[in-house]
Amino acid sequence: MTPTTSISDAAGILRAMGVCERAKREGDMAPDVSLRSASGAPVKLSDLWHGGPLVVIFYRGGWCSYCNLQLHAWQQHASELKRLGAALVAISPQTPDHSLDTIERNALAYTVLSDSSLDAANGFGIAITLPPELIDLYASAGTDIPVLNGNAQWVLPIPATYVIDQTGRIRFAHVEMDYRERVDPQSVIAIIEGARY
Repeated sequence: MTPTTSISDAAGILRAMGVCERAKREGDMAPDVSLRSASGAPVKLSDLWHGGPLVVIFYRGGWCSYCNLQLHAWQQHASELKRLGAALVAISPQTPDHSLDTIERNALAYTVLSDSSLDAANGFGIAITLPPELIDLYASAGTDIPVLNGNAQWVLPIPATYVIDQTGRIRFAHVEMDYRERVDPQSVIAIIEGARY
């Protein structure tokens, strides 16, 4: 990156990489992967969707201010999802300890899982290896992705929101290369309300 390039240019760089084209879409089957809770316990994704519709939020990490705003916005709708019989889970590649920090800092009452292995991000087709110019940008800002994620990789998920039914089929997908753009929780709730799962 040139000295005049800023964090606001990152979305354009990521968009040019074309990750959205390979991401799981509505109608696809969700990958059944094993993740870790904030306490380090294994959690299978299918165990969560078998109980009813599952809203899955992929976020980059607790260091991302846009992600924290998104997580907080979903917290405001957690009881509404529960009333509809839906579960909510947020997934990032950060370690369980960093996931716990995110839970505590945002006062989250829903499940937050660690995908340090990147199995979920790769399975959903939203993992992206950061190009050198973005590695330099994040490193200069003090955001050491490999340390935060505990996997020695400069890989992040593209922020995405999915609704998965009880059979594991994706009924809604929102994947956006511009990490500043997130789906409105109320629009996802409206989809769940109008569907028969």
